[in-house]
Amino acid sequence: MALRKIQLRPGFNKQDTPTQAEGQWTDGDNVRFRYSSPEKIGGWSQLTTSTLKGIGRGQHTWSDVDGTKYSAVGTNKLLALYTGGKFYDITPLASTVATCTITSTNGSSTVTINKNTHGLEKGALLIFDNVTIPAGCSFTTADFTTNTFEVQEAKTNSFNVVMASTETGGGASAGAGCDVEPYEVIGPEGQALQYGWGVGKYGAEEWGNARSASEVTLDPGSWSLDNFGEKLIATIHNGKTFSWNPSAGTPLTTRATVATNNPTKSVMSVVSDRDRHLIQLGTETTIGNTATQDKMFLRFSDQEDFEDYTPLSTNTAGTMRLDQGNKIVGAVSGKDYTLIVTDKAAYIMTFVGPPFTFNLRQVGSNCGAIGQHAIVYANGLVYWMSHAGGFFQFDGTVKSLPCLVEDFIFSTDGNNLGINLDTGSELVYGGHNGLFSEVSWYYPDANADQVNRVVTYNYDENVWTTGTLARTTYANADVFNLPYATEYIASELSTFPTINGNTAGASVLYEHETGTNQIRHYTTGPVTTAIASNIKSGDFDLDVDGDGEYYMSVRRFIPDFKVLNTTCNVTIYLRRFPNDTATSSSLGPFNVSNATQQIWTRARSRQAAFQLNATGANSNWRYGLFRFDSRPDGRR
Repeated sequence: MALRKIQLRPGFNKQDTPTQAEGQWTDGDNVRFRYSSPEKIGGWSQLTTSTLKGIGRGQHTWSDVDGTKYSAVGTNKLLALYTGGKFYDITPLASTVATCTITSTNGSSTVTINKNTHGLEKGALLIFDNVTIPAGCSFTTADFTTNTFEVQEAKTNSFNVVMASTETGGGASAGAGCDVEPYEVIGPEGQALQYGWGVGKYGAEEWGNARSASEVTLDPGSWSLDNFGEKLIATIHNGKTFSWNPSAGTPLTTRATVATNNPTKSVMSVVSDRDRHLIQLGTETTIGNTATQDKMFLRFSDQEDFEDYTPLSTNTAGTMRLDQGNKIVGAVSGKDYTLIVTDKAAYIMTFVGPPFTFNLRQVGSNCGAIGQHAIVYANGLVYWMSHAGGFFQFDGTVKSLPCLVEDFIFSTDGNNLGINLDTGSELVYGGHNGLFSEVSWYYPDANADQVNRVVTYNYDENVWTTGTLARTTYANADVFNLPYATEYIASELSTFPTINGNTAGASVLYEHETGTNQIRHYTTGPVTTAIASNIKSGDFDLDVDGDGEYYMSVRRFIPDFKVLNTTCNVTIYLRRFPNDTATSSSLGPFNVSNATQQIWTRARSRQAAFQLNATGANSNWRYGLFRFDSRPDGRR
């Protein structure tokens, strides 16, 4: 028979069986579609030789009035600033634990800090101040004040830290003193289900009964980051709000500080860009009283003043309460509105001026968001992942977004990986890559505790892809020339800031869409790792006297690459019946280069599919059209 074209529509179809998905792509990794054709995604390169302590849980890029560009990265341990090729620690400090005493032991690097009811827990970060070295202690003041410390063990009235060297003196016995400046507690690395006593309020109906884990969750440490003019606004999820001013004194050596007169417990904050109000969402009905947090309540500051929340006839500060849902999940500022999504509904908040300041209008129901960072503004529209399964879009009205990979993400039936809805909903992070018209959501699959998967929607092509790229934060190329994103490596020790007693868990900040490989920058030099990519088609068969009536003999195929700078493996997968496990043809996989004209296959089956796989360093490819030579070969 003559050569036959296999026309494949762009995007993945994982809803149907491979046989149903004839003429479509069904799977792949590290690929995207442009002009309807598949290609490998761009590479990424680490921005510094340093890695950040903790898991990235928020990122925001902006520039000051002088044009200096910044990326603020919040982890569950700290708040860091990237600018000029370096990190700076601007983590706010909590209340001072004053007049502590020091105990040390000869030959040991462990030092005990004594203070009744100090309130610190294992893993907390801190710095020392006002250190007086006690008698018998060989350590110097600089040994305490040079680096950050991590609490190794904590008891009610004492905690331990590790010094950079061992005690060579006789040792101090609760002598002299120091002040401890703890980092603000941001939260745990994961989302935890809570058990047992104490998870409800005293006097609640459930008092006297241990509540089940499914009723209460402890959210992971996270941030909402935005800029109010040139100032950074940073709110800890269910915590305080801080600000950092790039024009104040020596800002890169100055930490973020508590924003005066702001609520002390909010789900998040967002700046309404055009009218410039700071909106606190899921916040306190009485400012300063954390017990009054109402997760459906919001308040907004006076215009151009993020430290004035007192409603007066002479300002535009005020409050509102939403009525559909149990909690505000997240919000994002659009072109001339703020979209707020609860666990049940969506609202838009638009500035109308005095005396009402804002108009609040419900625009959708049964469309709740899965997590704070799952809502993305992109190209004039808002997209979000829903906690009930599926995706939504707001373009003036809320619409369900058709998705051909939906079951793969939200279900564990069959070969679907699913999503960890119990402990992973607040880990979902959405990002916009405007360079390629993509909105991506990074999430943990059903068996993972941290982000390990990605699903991407290309709004120009109107197609979906999935993959294994794991990013815990993502910032579009709005301020910097390329997107920035963080990856968490649980087994790696962070290098920024320098921490005495540091335990594993580090985030790497990458610049994306650069080159074709992954490049890590270490103090010893760069290390390049190949990025493997692949894509697989649905099944095709012979349309002779019915679909799949005859076995087909595939004699050869002709590769067609727009770009191919390496050797690509092509596998022909065969199966006799749809429920059979597909296996490679006997002569495959086949190595294809830019010089390959045709490949002889000797493949025989009822159904066949093909997969492209490129694993080498520097590999780059873009595929065109698959053509193969087949003929009937019996009906068995």
